Amino acid sequence: MDPTLLFALVGFAFATSVTPGPNNMMLLASGANFGFRRTVPHMLGISLGHAFMVFIVGIGVAEVFHSHPHAELALKIVSVGYMLWLAWKIANAAPPKEGEAKGRPFTFIQAAAFQWVNPKAWAMALTAVTVYTTSDSWASMAVVAGVFAATNLPSVSVWAWAGQQLRRWLTTNRRLRVFNISMAVLLVASLWPVLA
Repeated sequence: MDPTLLFALVGFAFATSVTPGPNNMMLLASGANFGFRRTVPHMLGISLGHAFMVFIVGIGVAEVFHSHPHAELALKIVSVGYMLWLAWKIANAAPPKEGEAKGRPFTFIQAAAFQWVNPKAWAMALTAVTVYTTSDSWASMAVVAGVFAATNLPSVSVWAWAGQQLRRWLTTNRRLRVFNISMAVLLVASLWPVLA
C-alpha cells in the first residue's frame, strides 16, 4: 500500500474508532460499572471483531448490499431494534447491592458479534474498503483490517478507562442511575445517522 494512502487510512481508522458511537458508549458504561480489567474482553472483541468484519466486507459482503438493497434495509431494522433493546437494558440496570456484582460485561464473542449489528461499524467498514483499498486482493483487505485492529484497540481503551475513572463519582445509586440513563440516551442518539 502506498505510504500516503496508509497514513490516510490510519487517520480514518483512528478518527472513526475514538469518536463517540455505540461501541464507545457501551465501553464507557462497562468501565464505570465493571472496571477496566473486566472490560478488556469487550475491548478485544470490538477491535478484533471489527477487523474481521472489515476483511469479510472487503472480500465480498459489500457486493451483497449493492445487489440486494433490501438486505441493507433489513440489517438497519435489526440493528436499530437491537440497539434500542441494549439502550433499555443499560437504562434499567439496577445498581449492585453491597458486596454483589450485578450483571456482567460483554464477553469477547458478544462484542465481536455486536459489530455485525452496529451501524457505525458497517459505515466504517464499507468506507474503508471502498476508499482505502487499491485492489480486491485478500492481502489488500488484510492490510486494511490490520490497520483497524492496531488503531482501534488503543482508541476504545480510552473510553473504558474514562468509565473506570467515573466510578469514583458514581458512588451513589442515584448518580449511577442518572449515568446509565444518560448512556442509554447517548446510545440511542448514536443511531441518528442511520435514521436520518
